[in-house]
Amino acid sequence: MDFDIRDKSLAGQGALRMEWASRSMPVLNMILDRFEREKPLEGVRIAACLHVTTETGYLVKTLAAGGAEVSLCASNPLSTQDDLAASLVENEGIPVYAIKGEDRDTYYSHMASVLDSRPHITMDDGADLVTQILTDRRELIPDILGSTEETTTGVIRLRAMAEDGVLEFPVIAVNDANTKHFFDNRYGTGQSTIDGIIRATNRLLAGSVFVVSGYGWCGKGLASRARGMGANVIVTEVTPLNALEALMDGYRVMPIAEAAGIGDFFCTVTGDTSVIRLEHIMKMKDGAIISNSGHFDVEIDVAGLEEVAMSKREIRSLVDEYTLEDGKRIVVIGGGRLVNLATAEGHPSSVMDMSFANQALAAEYIVKEGSNLGNEVYPVPQELDDDIARLKLQSMGVEIDMLTDEQEKYLKSWQQGT
Repeated sequence: MDFDIRDKSLAGQGALRMEWASRSMPVLNMILDRFEREKPLEGVRIAACLHVTTETGYLVKTLAAGGAEVSLCASNPLSTQDDLAASLVENEGIPVYAIKGEDRDTYYSHMASVLDSRPHITMDDGADLVTQILTDRRELIPDILGSTEETTTGVIRLRAMAEDGVLEFPVIAVNDANTKHFFDNRYGTGQSTIDGIIRATNRLLAGSVFVVSGYGWCGKGLASRARGMGANVIVTEVTPLNALEALMDGYRVMPIAEAAGIGDFFCTVTGDTSVIRLEHIMKMKDGAIISNSGHFDVEIDVAGLEEVAMSKREIRSLVDEYTLEDGKRIVVIGGGRLVNLATAEGHPSSVMDMSFANQALAAEYIVKEGSNLGNEVYPVPQELDDDIARLKLQSMGVEIDMLTDEQEKYLKSWQQGT
């Protein structure tokens, strides 16, 4: 078995971490048990480009239990947990190509390695595998049944491909499932981003001014958690409806150019490019701390800061301090990459339970229905989304009401009025 990881001797530690995570993933546990019995993915080759974390490890283990031949690479150079990668290789026999801190060339060579498996299904977190297939590995297209996409940024890219007519197989937008983005994006990103910032800096948020750029589901979660830690939260937005919602939720709303001179902490969660530009950085206070929790490292103009800085030093692990000509110091966490994975461990396992349940069931759905789907981006079928919510409630010991026949009839009728 081919693989490329940092150190196989870390496997024992990785196995313990995956065991710990699995205890908070009851829905995926139920799916794993069924997959072991039914083998719905027997003989299916899956190439996954995901954050190589303990929760991802348990997803991969579930897919393998269903009979799939899985190979895994990292969807971000800084998100890999090396001990988990070692455990998958040593204990589960999964080919993994991921090393925390890998350079750009290694990152793309690792993607090439998983694509060399000639997958039937790809699993993406950012649409990199699909992009590689459509641009450089077109010989793989005839074998592909479909793909799944984990994150907002990837779904945006894939919908652009479909609109341009270049998408050549169906994609399930796992990110858009209600049991994914309502929980993973909001509660997972909110908690793990704050975790990453605090681990990296050990700074107090209470009493600080915390600027959140973007008020989608990720931004909502981050703003809520920052306020919960005692920060005075400012939201910057480009969408009027989101800005209005942030205002109604009790946050100050203003342009980033205005917020730049006020904030102590800045975090981008937009999925777009050039959100915090050099013109904004130059307005910031001495000691301002900047981070990003969007998928790609394009939201902060780190390159522009590098050009104008008089000096740069790593003052803490993955915390770079830039000194400008006037003596002002600007701090960037994780090189502008995903802070919740660069300096923390990503989302808590209990929320990834639902996200990865969607991934597992979406893979099963593609095997069953892929030949009937067009070259488009599809939502997770509503019945799968509802089943995951029911299973999660069941695992938490929560019961809910069921509609009576009378209520069902009423909701489907129009004859009854006032």
